[in-house]
Amino acid sequence: MITAFVQFKLPQPLSREEARAVFLSTAPKYREMEGLIRKYYLLSQDGGTAGGVYLWNSREDAERLYTDEWKTFIFDKYGALPSVTFFESPVVVDNTTGEIISNG
Repeated sequence: MITAFVQFKLPQPLSREEARAVFLSTAPKYREMEGLIRKYYLLSQDGGTAGGVYLWNSREDAERLYTDEWKTFIFDKYGALPSVTFFESPVVVDNTTGEIISNG
């Protein structure tokens, strides 16, 4: 599994309520995305940085999303270009389901 950490500095801080509204407007786009296990939307406490943490089945699945078109979408929506950092995720603890997941 691969975790992608995406972040971008906002041109103007967002309140939690503003961010929630914007995030909810884009969330359906990720519902049926091939290879995406989970996505967390992020907002810094000062509202100046936003982003997401994505858990993917594979790096190939992740790279299908992070295209120039996606970067343009983020820029148009938030006014900032995102950075993407990839991490190997060999073990995930899911306390909601009570599972420890490992992709060997």
